[in-house]
Amino acid sequence: MKSKLLPAVALVTAVATVPVATGAMAASDTATYRQLDQFLDVYNRVKADYVDKVTDDQLIKGAIDGMLAALDPHSSYVDASDFDNLRIQTEGNYGGLGLTVSMEDGAVKVIAPQEDTPAGRAGIKSGDFITHIDGKLIYGGTLDEATAQMRGKPGTKVTLTLIRPGRDKPIIVTLQREVIVQRPVKWEVKGDVGYININTFSEQTGADTRAAIMAIDKSLGHRPLGYVVDLRENGGGLLTQAIEVSDAFLDRGEIVSQRGREKDDIERYFARPGDDAHGLPVIVLTDSGTASASEIVAGALQDHHRALVMGERSFGKGSVQTLLQLGPRTALRLTTARYFTPSGRSVQEGGIEPDIKVPQLSDPDYKSRPVFREADLRRHLINEIKSPDNAVLEEDVKDDPRFATTPESLKKQGIEDFQLWYALKTIARIGGAQQVAAVTQAMTIKPTAAVAPTTPKPAGK
Repeated sequence: MKSKLLPAVALVTAVATVPVATGAMAASDTATYRQLDQFLDVYNRVKADYVDKVTDDQLIKGAIDGMLAALDPHSSYVDASDFDNLRIQTEGNYGGLGLTVSMEDGAVKVIAPQEDTPAGRAGIKSGDFITHIDGKLIYGGTLDEATAQMRGKPGTKVTLTLIRPGRDKPIIVTLQREVIVQRPVKWEVKGDVGYININTFSEQTGADTRAAIMAIDKSLGHRPLGYVVDLRENGGGLLTQAIEVSDAFLDRGEIVSQRGREKDDIERYFARPGDDAHGLPVIVLTDSGTASASEIVAGALQDHHRALVMGERSFGKGSVQTLLQLGPRTALRLTTARYFTPSGRSVQEGGIEPDIKVPQLSDPDYKSRPVFREADLRRHLINEIKSPDNAVLEEDVKDDPRFATTPESLKKQGIEDFQLWYALKTIARIGGAQQVAAVTQAMTIKPTAAVAPTTPKPAGK
């Protein structure tokens, strides 16, 4: 499990060790001092008169958490346990279920299940709420307490009670904990089409993406017809790795820019010469769980007309968090900039709109299950640069006949992932009917996935 430091929706982290300024108080005016006096009065009253004894640590941490919570959903105080979770996500592995979760109004909410983990295989979905662990109500507790209960020794079992919006009854699943290994990139060959699944942006994601491209060439003995890059349910990660992945498919041009508080506080990142994919066609798959670093990649490839974005509108997190070191194992995770795609678009709130909208028809709950995005979060940053509203011009009242099929009919055909099947067939059409047939067969047989070379570093619990 990952704690609240690492929700899928809260990443694209420009990690930096930056000393915290101490001169700010010198510029404070009289009104500020009065407010600080008021804060100390409240602090002393609570400590003296609250019904239970409270420690200085409790009150100070609570004050810090409250101050940061008033800013935006992604700024937070990083304590020792959060440091451990950050290390787990970017470097190592742990014993658990493979879930990314956050806290919402006292309830534990699933951001995304990791593929090929107990949670993913059990059918847990983004937007589910975990109400009980081993029959005990966890509502009102802390996220750290919940994640600690879900982690544990591989081979042991844990039972979760889930509430899924749109379902009348709770869902109860019993899972067996496993060693959750961080494999940010997986690849497969389907027909003559290369499939690259990027599920997080950790330290090795850029290198593993390039390795996947080379491995696909080697597996086929020649270059593929093209690539499908799957960024669905990828909540992001390190900004540097989003740039590296984009650079693997671009030969030149800007990838992303980040802009701070001041107008001249702009930093731009550019692609280096050389396209690892040799200019071959690329389709990027997105959905409402595609967030942050994933949106940087999708936006860069879309703006440069290097890839066709397919699927559903992405999450819409267009902010960058910087880790400001406070102590040996504590830090301030602060939103310090907004990022923009090469054409100057901010994806904050709105997200990346796909070039071709493809619903996930193989999911029986896709129509009834509510979708959560950045704009649904309290105190989310406002997009100050709004894109033109072309909804009226683009509205099509006719149903697309290609998307009239049902989950039941797809299941009978052996198609478990309609969006992926549709994307692969789109690339396969370049090679003609024979390649379309080969991809269709590969999707229904469901071969064992290969994994791009990576050596996870041991860490975590």
